[in-house]
Amino acid sequence: MSVFVAVAEAHGFSAAARRLRIPLATVSRKVSELEELLKVRLINRSTRQITLTESGRVYFESARRILETLGEAERAASGEYRIPRGALTITAPIVFGRLHILPVVVEFLRAYPEVEIKLLLVDRLVELLEEDVDLAVRISELPDSSLIAARLGSIGFVVCASPAYLAARGYPGRPEDLADHDCVTATTSPTARLWSFKIGKSVREVPVRSRLSTTTAEAAIDAAIAGAGLTQVRGYQVVEAIKAGRLERVLRDYEPDPAPLSFVYPSGRLMPRKLQAFLEFAVPRVKARLPAI
Repeated sequence: MSVFVAVAEAHGFSAAARRLRIPLATVSRKVSELEELLKVRLINRSTRQITLTESGRVYFESARRILETLGEAERAASGEYRIPRGALTITAPIVFGRLHILPVVVEFLRAYPEVEIKLLLVDRLVELLEEDVDLAVRISELPDSSLIAARLGSIGFVVCASPAYLAARGYPGRPEDLADHDCVTATTSPTARLWSFKIGKSVREVPVRSRLSTTTAEAAIDAAIAGAGLTQVRGYQVVEAIKAGRLERVLRDYEPDPAPLSFVYPSGRLMPRKLQAFLEFAVPRVKARLPAI
C-alpha cells in the first residue's frame, strides 16, 4: 500500500523508487502484487507517464488516509509527539539559508540534542512530499495547496551596482534606461533576462542586456561589486555590501512589492514534536535576523 501511494504521489515508478530508496523492479512488482490481491487495475502504464484508474484514485485516497493514521499512531507510541527527537529535513535558498537559517539551526541543535537536521540549500522549488522534506523556506506568494505556512516577513528585489560603475556609466533614472547599461544576471534567478519593476499600479518586465551570466546570485553580486554592471537580486543578499559602500542601490522608486517569506510544511492531524519545537524556536529568531532594506 505504501509503495502504491508513493508511486501515485511521485507520478511515476522511477521517482517513487528514488524516494523510497528501493530498486525500481521492486516498486513495479509490489504494485503488481497489490493489483493481483485486489483483483483490479490501479495504474495505467505507458512509456511516458502513469495515470490512476478510477479504482486507483478511490483506493489512493483511502490508502493515504490509512497510512497517515498508522504513521501518527506509531510516532505517538514512540514518544515523538512528546519529546523532540529524530531527524528533520529542511530546505532553503542557498544564500538565505547560509546567512539566516544555518545559524538558527546550529542554535537549535545545541538546545535539542536528540534532534538531527539535514539542511538542503538549493535555489529551486523542492517538492516536500516527493523529496521527503519536513520544512521549506519559500520566498513567494503561496498557491492554494495542502501546505501550511508560517509567515516570517517579506523580501523584495533591488537593483544595484558598484559606485565605480555608476560613476563611469551614469545612473539609470527609469527602467527603460537599462537598455544602455551592462547587466549581470544569475541563471537560477526568476529575473535572469527580464527584470520586474513597478510602474504606476502595474508590474512590468523589462528586458536587459546580460553581458555576464552566472549560475549563482553570489557570483553575480561579486561581479557587480567588481564593476561588471548592474544586477537585480534579493535585498537580503546585498544589504551588507550596500551598508559597506561596495554597492549602491538604484531605481528604488520602481522596485516591485516584496514577496512573502514563509516556512511551509505539510498539513497533518498531529505535528511531530521535533517540527513543532523547531518552528517555535526558529520563527522568532529568523524574524529578528531579517535585515531592513
